Amino acid sequence: MASPLASPGGGARSCPGCHAAMQRRAFPSRGVSGTVDLDLCMDCRVIWFDAFESAQLTPGAVLQLFDVIQKAGDTSARPLPESCACPACRHALALTHDIERTNHITYYRCEACHGRLTTFMQFLREKEFVRSLSPVEVMKLRAVVATVRCTSCGAPIDLGRDAACPYCRAPIAILDPDAVGRTVAQLTTQEKSRLAPVPDRRIAVEALLTLPGEAHTPDIVQDVLQLLFDAVHD
Repeated sequence: MASPLASPGGGARSCPGCHAAMQRRAFPSRGVSGTVDLDLCMDCRVIWFDAFESAQLTPGAVLQLFDVIQKAGDTSARPLPESCACPACRHALALTHDIERTNHITYYRCEACHGRLTTFMQFLREKEFVRSLSPVEVMKLRAVVATVRCTSCGAPIDLGRDAACPYCRAPIAILDPDAVGRTVAQLTTQEKSRLAPVPDRRIAVEALLTLPGEAHTPDIVQDVLQLLFDAVHD
């Protein structure tokens, strides 16, 4: 499902973590351009989003990016340095804590609004493929493991002392098969509705609106509004 690399002439960014050239990949966009070009470092397991690029990803693009992350394997990411610079302006990125739906996420933000650096794991948290371990699950893990690597930034976590990363404060998380299944199913439904032919858009809107109340996420609302917008302008 992964899209091919964009042309080298596109000017891929230098990774804020290791400074190597990032891979530029094109994904379907909600915008008029048709694609959004993202820069990925497979060694540091990070994605650079220019301003507003994350919001431009279609549900199908999120699924493609999930596929890219899965194919990268479970090898530990190269730990990010204590200070990362924006690849556009070279100013230090600010570690930022945010909430996306019910998940606490972290990322590294350019304070001049050039974009943000997000680890693969934090992207999966943002899109609800990943969930945090409960206190009981953390206690069970402590009984068999003393130290784990943060799945977000790669720093060591002393389970005897911490229940979250002491550096980036990301909670200990796992790739939950049930969460993955729910998210994949929801994104697949959204993508089918987005691509529905014009005569079927009314049906698609009705289908989205009949989803359970807990499924009325901002993405669902955005998809409904987009369908209505497309119908008016066709």
